Amino acid sequence: MMPLSYATPGEESVIRRIGGSPEVKKHLENLGFVVGSNVTVITAMNGNVIVKVKESRVAVNDEMARKIMI
Repeated sequence: MMPLSYATPGEESVIRRIGGSPEVKKHLENLGFVVGSNVTVITAMNGNVIVKVKESRVAVNDEMARKIMI
């Protein structure tokens, strides 16, 4: 397992675990980051990533990307 911030752009991965406080977990879940779902990094700059999750594109900062384990 590794954080989403280390994923290779263009490679599809499966979300294995989401860390953080209950509020952070709920926020990420509302954005579509659910354990077991697929996620693809579109671009990554300075740890911040734009990902495709559930047919949507979402920008996530480095702090949040480190809480999403793939």
